[in-house]
Amino acid sequence: MGAWQPVLLANVNRPNSEKIGTYLSHGGYEALRKALRMPPEDIIAEVKASGLRGRGGAGFPTGVKWGFLPKDAPVKYLAINTDEGEPGTFKDRLIVERDPHSILEGVIIAAYAVGAHRAFVYIRGEFFLGVKRWIKAISDAYQHGFLGPNILNSGFDLDVSVHRGAGAYICGEETAMLESLEGKRGVPRKKPPYPAQKGMWGKPTIVQNVETLANIPHIIKRGAAWHAGIGTEKSKGIKIFCVSGHVNRPGNYELPLGTPLRDVIYGYAGGVRMGRGIKAIIPGGASTPLITADKIATPMAFETLQAAGTALGTGAVVVMDETTDMVEVLRRITRFFVHESCGNCLPCRVGGHDMLEILERLTAGKGGRTDIEELEYLAKGIYGQTFCPMGTGMVEPVLSALRLFRSEFEQRVMHK
Repeated sequence: MGAWQPVLLANVNRPNSEKIGTYLSHGGYEALRKALRMPPEDIIAEVKASGLRGRGGAGFPTGVKWGFLPKDAPVKYLAINTDEGEPGTFKDRLIVERDPHSILEGVIIAAYAVGAHRAFVYIRGEFFLGVKRWIKAISDAYQHGFLGPNILNSGFDLDVSVHRGAGAYICGEETAMLESLEGKRGVPRKKPPYPAQKGMWGKPTIVQNVETLANIPHIIKRGAAWHAGIGTEKSKGIKIFCVSGHVNRPGNYELPLGTPLRDVIYGYAGGVRMGRGIKAIIPGGASTPLITADKIATPMAFETLQAAGTALGTGAVVVMDETTDMVEVLRRITRFFVHESCGNCLPCRVGGHDMLEILERLTAGKGGRTDIEELEYLAKGIYGQTFCPMGTGMVEPVLSALRLFRSEFEQRVMHK
């Protein structure tokens, strides 16, 4: 395991890392200068060739998404997703608070590439420091001529503003986020049409995650081949893994995609506290299926985790040691999703509530024999049947826990 030199997190521990002066003194906005001398279609081609996939959870190829925007549309928008509400995920927050200009440079390059002259930052309401950092970074970028009319005498104009959410997890879903940006209730839209065809106020819109955009300046500066040379065949580049739970050194670790899960936990996060064994791992945020310690050699990449029966998601690794009560874990995860449901569709709204009631009975020692079958029946009924992916995300941990730790649920019924 060779030491990886951080790229995305290279600035975060420098003094005054959030300030534009610090960013400029370490090569900041050089990629923008280079990009503005390139034809927009060359930038899109470069991002496509780099193999960059979205880092917000879905993993859709970024350059392909940019190519979906109709070239002849008179008005196009860029929306930056800083809503980061997935339990166990705290990577975007770190970049926004410690290195906001690296994202902003990516925003300007992306907007130039797709021909958008207006960008909207959507940030989770609870990120008070993040809001301040975004606003200050944008203000300083205007003063230095990186935003506004005729950026760096290129003839390209861009305006960016910050909009706070009201703390709703559902607004991390791209279309619910656009509804919220328009001043409406954050409820997902029917897809298709996708935002690239019909987004904010019916205009073509690209929605991009913070970590995804932070990659863009490095791809432009170092070239697509550099990025494509890192990671695996289907998962290119670097990823920030958020490691939490029963580890000695919880935190954000930037590593090449394809790094084995074992190295992430034992090599970087310092192993399991008190030398205990691992019982379960959430590999990609609370909406991904749980895995057990026998899968610890799995490379952390989109295709390998899928083959292992789970997903990379946001790259949020939650480690649970052998003392963990899996029924209580499920109750907490389900309670979160039930609380955050927008209530738009019945399977999520009613099914989630019924699942939580069963899990609360089981944890209280009042569960009956039929409760486990009922829980599984509800979870299978919700899977793939909801208006947006949140319902499926809610039941993925439940179905995987019932498959892997069923005996624990049965013990709860037998021994109350």
